[in-house]
Amino acid sequence: MPSSSRPFPERLIVAANRLTRIAALATGSTTPASVWRSLSILETDGSLRIGELARRSRVTQPTMTKLIQSLAEGELIHRIADVADSRAWLIAITPKGIAALDSWREEVGEALAPTFEGLSAEETEILERAVAILEERTETVRAATTAGVA
Repeated sequence: MPSSSRPFPERLIVAANRLTRIAALATGSTTPASVWRSLSILETDGSLRIGELARRSRVTQPTMTKLIQSLAEGELIHRIADVADSRAWLIAITPKGIAALDSWREEVGEALAPTFEGLSAEETEILERAVAILEERTETVRAATTAGVA
């Protein structure tokens, strides 16, 4: 099936994934995507247990445990006691982690800027509106999903 005849959500996710790959290559960063994904989840959703963070990051719990160790060594996250279960820990992003995430997002934005050079004012406005719609829709889903997970 030609890509233009595929359903809109499928084309959107393929284009978004392609844009993500272009950004990763353009920055030259060797930091695994799971680092930025995990920090972003913690920034957006707040502190989480390792298993839940692994699920949301789409990695195994052993992989997340190793990732958490690395992030903790870099002071990007810290562990806090879970008041609901004294045997468990919650993982939270630190101010240094937020700063690193902000810096990475800025770097990605700068790396992608040439991709969007030459857009007309109308095209830019359309994309700005599309981003706003995506932010609104994804926040609604995130809030509903987060509310369903205690």
